[in-house]
Amino acid sequence: MSTTSMLLQGGTVLIHDADDSVKAIKADLLIEGKIITKIEKDIETPSSAEIIDCKDKIVCPGFIDTHHHVWQTLLKGRHANQLLLDYMYTGNFTSSLHSPSDIFWGQLGGCLECLEVGTTTVVDHSPINYSPQHSLAAVAATVCSGIRSIYCYCPTSRVQTWKPFTFNPNLLEDWVLKTFENLASKAPYGQGRVQIGFAFDSWYQPRETIVNLFAKVKAAGVKLITSHVVRNAITGLHSVPQIMHNYGLLDSSVLLSHATGSTKESINLIREANCHISTTPSTELQAALGFPVALDPDLDIQSQCGLGIDCHSYISASIASEMRTLLQSARGAHYQPFLDSEKVSEKAYKSVEDVFNLGTMGSARAAGMEEKIGSLAVGKFADILIFDCLSPGMVCAAQLDPVAAIVLHSHPGDIEMVIVDGIVRKKERKLQDIDLNPGNEIWSDTGKNGEIVCWRDVSKELQGRQMELGKKIDELDMVEARKGLIKAYGIDESKLVNTL
Repeated sequence: MSTTSMLLQGGTVLIHDADDSVKAIKADLLIEGKIITKIEKDIETPSSAEIIDCKDKIVCPGFIDTHHHVWQTLLKGRHANQLLLDYMYTGNFTSSLHSPSDIFWGQLGGCLECLEVGTTTVVDHSPINYSPQHSLAAVAATVCSGIRSIYCYCPTSRVQTWKPFTFNPNLLEDWVLKTFENLASKAPYGQGRVQIGFAFDSWYQPRETIVNLFAKVKAAGVKLITSHVVRNAITGLHSVPQIMHNYGLLDSSVLLSHATGSTKESINLIREANCHISTTPSTELQAALGFPVALDPDLDIQSQCGLGIDCHSYISASIASEMRTLLQSARGAHYQPFLDSEKVSEKAYKSVEDVFNLGTMGSARAAGMEEKIGSLAVGKFADILIFDCLSPGMVCAAQLDPVAAIVLHSHPGDIEMVIVDGIVRKKERKLQDIDLNPGNEIWSDTGKNGEIVCWRDVSKELQGRQMELGKKIDELDMVEARKGLIKAYGIDESKLVNTL
C-alpha cells in the first residue's frame, strides 16, 4: 500500500500559478514520503522509487470537500425525494438509533466513498455525539480509511424520546466537552492526516455560554470552526454571521456551510472577516435551501468559497459532479433573464476553471490548508489523482482541455489512482484493502479485531447494518416526529405550502 518514493512519469500535470490559473504541462512528478519533491521533465529515477507510468493520464490535485456528514452511509437511498424538514427527522436525527459500531462502519463507508470519487481531504461536520463512544468510533474509522480529514466535533441536539418527539435539554453535558477536549489533546491522528475541528449550530444558547465555549475550543488548539448557515422559513430568518460578529467570533478560522438566503449585509460581514463558505450545490438545490452562492454575481463571494457534498445520503460524494452541477445551474440562472427578454448572451457565464478551483485551491483556503494541499507543488502533501485520458468519457476532451475533461466529462471510474499522503488508496480503479488496526488506539469495538479488510467486506457489513437500522426506523411514528420537530423548532406551519 505504501512506498518510500514514487515517480509519476510522463503525465499531463495540472499546475496552479500564483493567480490560480491552471496550466497543463507534460512532466514527471516525484513523491518522497508524504511530500511532492520535484515536478519537471525527465526526472532521474531514484533507485528506491516505484515508477507509475502516466502516459495518457492526467495528474490532478486531490479534491477537497469542505462540508460533509460522513457518518450517513446507512441512510443512503432514504431521501431521494425529501426536502429539508422531512430529512431532519427521517435522516439527521436517526443518528440517535445508531450504535457506536453503526457509526464506525457508516463513517468508514463514507470515507471510502470519498476516496473512490477522488476526495483526498474532507471537512467532516459530525453531529453524532450521543455518547463519547460514538465520536471515538467516527474518528477511528476516519483514521483507518486513509483519508485526510478535519473532523469537526459537534455538540448536537440529542433526541431524548421519539414519541413524544423531544430533545435532551442539556446540550453541553460535562461528558460532551470532556470528550472533545480528550480528542483535541491527542490530535492529530493517523500520522497527522486527521485533525480535530469544531462544529456548532445551537445559536439559541445564551451569549455567555457560546462565547465561553468558543474560548475553550480555541484554547484546545482548534484551527477550524464550522456552522450551518441557511436563512429561510424553516431554519429561521436570523443571521448567523451577524450573531457571530456581535459575539466577536467571526474570523478567518470560521467556515460557514451554504450561506443560502444570506443578505448582502451578512455576505459583507463574511467578506470583511475573511472567513469562508462551503457551497454544496446538489443538496442545496434538492432541499430547497436556496440558490448556491458561490457563483452569484450579485454577492461576489467566489474567492472565499469552496465546494462540499453535505449529505451523501442524498447524492453522490463526487466533487467533480458538484463542479458540474454548480457551473451549469449558475449558467442557467444567468441566461434566463436574457431569454425572458428575447435576447441571447454573447458569452458563457463562468468557466470550467472557476469551478475546478472551487474544488481544489478554493476549498484548500476554506479549510485553512492552502499551504499544504489544493495544488500540485513542490513541498505540498502528495494528495494526487490520476485520470485515464483514454476512457470513453474523457478521450478527445482530455487531449484538448484537461480541466474541461475533468469538470464536464469525467466520472469516478475514470480515476485510476488516488494517493493521499504519499500512500496509494485506490489503484487500477479499485480501492485498496483497509487496515483496521490504526484506529484501535482510539476505539476498537469494530467486530473485526483489527483485521485487514477489502471493500467487499465493508459493503457486506454496511448492508447488514442498514437492514437492522431500517427496522428501527420503520417502527417510529414519523407523523408524530414531524409534529414534534415543527413544535421544537418553532416553525410556522402556515409557511409550509405546496403551491403559491
